[in-house]
Amino acid sequence: MSDPIEVVIRPYQADDLEACRALWVELTQRHRDIYDDQTIGGDDPGLAFDEHARLSNLAGLWVAERDGALVGMCGLLVHGGEAQVEPDEGQVEPIVVTSTLRSAGIGCRLLEHVVAEARGRGLRSLSIRPVARNVEAIQLFHQTGFRVLGHLDMFMDLTETGREWKSGISMHERTFLY
Repeated sequence: MSDPIEVVIRPYQADDLEACRALWVELTQRHRDIYDDQTIGGDDPGLAFDEHARLSNLAGLWVAERDGALVGMCGLLVHGGEAQVEPDEGQVEPIVVTSTLRSAGIGCRLLEHVVAEARGRGLRSLSIRPVARNVEAIQLFHQTGFRVLGHLDMFMDLTETGREWKSGISMHERTFLY
């Protein structure tokens, strides 16, 4: 494996908005492609970034910058805790690297940064929720230490969308589509 590409990880700034919207569009397109469904994310998926940036539990958002261009971003959501008590669980959301630079070590750098942030905040656990078909992301997350399964999101398709589900994931003697 070659050396990872050099990037600077820094906090999100207001003038990063358009570049982060574009990264969100790339993430949405990845989901559209792996599920063969171009309707995922609606007509203007970049606007979903704006909604995400306004979440009350968004504890931080960081970008990866290379030669003056944003090439990735990741966020940290915090959950849990009781009234008057600090939150104790974190979630990485989102994490995205521009498609032309995936598998170049940038995702690992972003994950290392958000893990350090979560530890620095005294969080008890950190979760991440990749879509089931994103094999490369799942492998990256496992490689960087996400090896405990805590919750599963199980779905029932209630529409006749024509989406084709794949078979092949088994757990507890049951086979699931993904």
